[in-house]
Amino acid sequence: MPELPEVETVRQGLLQGILNKTVSEVLIRREGLRYPFPKDLVTVAGCTVTGIRRRAKYLLIDLDDGRVLLSHLGMSGRYTLFSSTDAEAVPQQLLATVNGGVPVSAFGDSTGYGGKHDHLEFIFTDGTRAVYTDPRRFGIVDLFPSEEEAIQPLLSSLGPEPFDPWSAVDLARALQRRKTAIKLALLDQKTVVGVGNIYACEALHRSGISPTRKANGFVRANGKPTVALERLTDHIKEVLSEAIASGGSTLNDFAAVDGTMGYFAHAFQVYGREGLPCTKEGCGGVVRRLVQSNRSTFHCPSCQR
Repeated sequence: MPELPEVETVRQGLLQGILNKTVSEVLIRREGLRYPFPKDLVTVAGCTVTGIRRRAKYLLIDLDDGRVLLSHLGMSGRYTLFSSTDAEAVPQQLLATVNGGVPVSAFGDSTGYGGKHDHLEFIFTDGTRAVYTDPRRFGIVDLFPSEEEAIQPLLSSLGPEPFDPWSAVDLARALQRRKTAIKLALLDQKTVVGVGNIYACEALHRSGISPTRKANGFVRANGKPTVALERLTDHIKEVLSEAIASGGSTLNDFAAVDGTMGYFAHAFQVYGREGLPCTKEGCGGVVRRLVQSNRSTFHCPSCQR
C-alpha cells in the first residue's frame, strides 16, 4: 500500500501537472472503487484546480467552486498524466469493454494492465489528461464542500502530521496510556498519520528500539518523553523525508504520475531483509521478521532493545 512518501510524491507530481487547469470532462468507467463514486462527480467538469494538498494518505484537490475532491490510492491506485500531444495520439477514446460492459481505456500499457483498470479520467481544457488506474479497486474518491472538511468522516479522526509542528512531547502525550507495542502505536493514525509499516520498521531500527516494547514505557512519570522517544521522533521525520526525496518506495504497484518508480527501497536498512546481516556498523546481528496484527515487522534483535 502506498504510504505517506508515495502519496506526497504523487501530490507533488499532480501539483506540477494540473494546478490552475480547468476540467472539461470527467470520464467514469465504473460505479466506484471501495465505495461508490459521488453521484455529482461529473460536475467537476468546468472547475479549476486551485490547490492540491495531502492529509495523511489522502490527496485533497481544491476546486474553484469551493469543493474538495478527495482521493485515496488504496493498495494499488496511481495517477498518470498525459500531455495534449500524447492524448491526441490515442486513436480513440474507448477500445473495448470488459467485466460485463466496463469500458477499457485506450491508453493501454501506458497506464498498465492494458487499460482495463483506468477507472477515472480527467480531461482538461488544454488537452492534457489525468488518468486514475486501480487494479485492486481499494481506492476512494469523494467530493464535498470545503467547509465540511473538519467533519468529513474520513478525515475528522486523524492525528497530527509528522511534518507539522509535531515533537516528542506530542508523541509522549499520545502514548502515555498506551500499553500496546510501540510499532502498533505508530501505525495508529490517531497517534500520528502516515508513518505506515515500512517506515515504522525503518525508524525503530535506526532508533535501536525493539518493536515489541510497550508504548507507554517511553513516557516518563511526569508525562515527558524519554531520550529514546525523542530519538524515535527524529528518525520518523528523517526516514519519511529521505523517502520523499527519493520518490517513495518501489514496493508493489506504486508509481509516480510520470510512471517512474521510487528509489528509497534500495536504501532500506531493515525492511524486507529477513535473514540478512544487520546494516548497522559493528552490530553483527541478523534481521528477523515477526508478525504484529497481521503485519510483518522486520527488526534486529541484537541492536534493537
